[in-house]
Amino acid sequence: MAEVINMPRLSDTMEEGTVAKWLKQVGDKIEEGDILAEIETDKATMEFESFNEGTLLYIGIKEGDTAPVDSLLAIIGEKGEDISGLLNNSSSEDKEEKQEEAAPEKVEKEAPKANSGTAKIPEGVEIVKMPRLSDTMEEGTVATWLKKVGDEVEEGDILAEIETDKATMEFESFYSGILLYVGINEGESAPVDSVLAVIGPKGTDVDAVLSAGSDSTAAAETESAPEETKKSESPSTNGQESTAISASDGQRIFASPLAKKIAQDKGIDLGDVKGSGDQGRIIKKDVEEYQPKQKSAEKTAPVQDKAASTQAAVAAAPINLPVGQEGTEEVKNSQMRKVIAKRLGESKFSAPHYYLTIEVDMDYAMTSREQINSLPETKVSFNDMVVKACAMALKKHPQVNTSWNNETTRYNHHIHIGVAVAVEEGLLVPVLKFADQMTLTQIGATVKDLAGKARNKKISPAEMEGSTFTVSNLGMFGISEFTSIINQPNSAILSVGAIVQKPVVKNGQIVVGNTMKVTLACDHRTVDGATGAQFLQTLRAYLENPVTMLA
Repeated sequence: MAEVINMPRLSDTMEEGTVAKWLKQVGDKIEEGDILAEIETDKATMEFESFNEGTLLYIGIKEGDTAPVDSLLAIIGEKGEDISGLLNNSSSEDKEEKQEEAAPEKVEKEAPKANSGTAKIPEGVEIVKMPRLSDTMEEGTVATWLKKVGDEVEEGDILAEIETDKATMEFESFYSGILLYVGINEGESAPVDSVLAVIGPKGTDVDAVLSAGSDSTAAAETESAPEETKKSESPSTNGQESTAISASDGQRIFASPLAKKIAQDKGIDLGDVKGSGDQGRIIKKDVEEYQPKQKSAEKTAPVQDKAASTQAAVAAAPINLPVGQEGTEEVKNSQMRKVIAKRLGESKFSAPHYYLTIEVDMDYAMTSREQINSLPETKVSFNDMVVKACAMALKKHPQVNTSWNNETTRYNHHIHIGVAVAVEEGLLVPVLKFADQMTLTQIGATVKDLAGKARNKKISPAEMEGSTFTVSNLGMFGISEFTSIINQPNSAILSVGAIVQKPVVKNGQIVVGNTMKVTLACDHRTVDGATGAQFLQTLRAYLENPVTMLA
């Protein structure tokens, strides 16, 4: 299915971009991580890479042309795919935007200027917003601040490490000055364009800067708001519509109309509710989450009930019950954890999974590994041998190296194997590109390098994209057998268990052997049971005779 690529926001202040140079042309094959174009922002000319695979079907902004952020930049899809619907939608959206831009002119003439008298941001002071660091990023989490309030910041200094839906990336400053204010603390998440920091001269009134920034935003919203909204926000004799009401002590309480309606329905006194909105305004969430204070049971219980309970306690035999304190802790989900949950849920509920398990004799593999590792500066793991065997088996069974695309099945002629790596906050899957062309030692070195980057949060999105098959290994934790959820758009994932020493029958004799169980999870839409079984037979043949992988 074709994907629309929009003009990205490559800096926190970028409102439009200019295509300096197209590095791909219509009809070219695009791989994930390929550089599509060089885009000139208000700060610099930067390379823009593709997060999609397919054929470049359409270019919306020609070299040298300038367009606003989120304008149609390109369309990537299958060769020969009909994209007329996407182009028509784009043109109709442009018309609607132009109509919306023209409509407020009449309102502005009738309404007083909302921004008259509002403070301006002092010269030399910059409000830094949460940047959009990928084309799918909607919010970001500040993993680490590398500068503290009061530190001097030079243009190009790394301000913070920001966790997106793809990876943790360094965010550099485009300004010089003193870091005056931090708007998002470490570990906190916020939408794109939220206030991240304020940079400017020492001694600047930060409160005035933030107020000026919020005033300009509020002014823009006020100018575009319909008259009905303004009426509902102004004081009225109708208590249901007024946003300001009086508490029992005579002080004004500001609450949204919806919050007041919910409070009235539930019989909640808004004077007891603490607001979390702007300037303490009570919003819907505050009322829904409000918990009334529990009154003392001793004050509410009648004297007769107390006496009866006391007599009952004396009459009853003493029972020694455990005494303790209940406790829970709410830990905020990281951006990585939320993305993992979303994608695994989509995979499990959309792809009909089935599982095939086979047991592999690892005696020869253990002997071969010992001989290989006896060579100078050579280190190969059992997992490296599994990856190599999978790559060679995929060449013989291309049906397993596919992706389901609803109307078509994509046969991948390249073999990119993802290797699941556990990190503190979840699971990352670095990708070995063209794994079938790599030697065992190359696989070992590459896996070690990518796994280290993943655990140190230094891996780039391009190093985690484009897999056609995935391997997940829990053998090092003593897990003998398990199943995995398919890493879409792959059609299969291999779960690798521990090597176990057990009695086995060889040549009619019971001897001590070393075996390992592997389980293949398949998408039944693309891989039939017999195909999956044949793949596992080929995989076992390579692992039980490692010399065949060296040929």
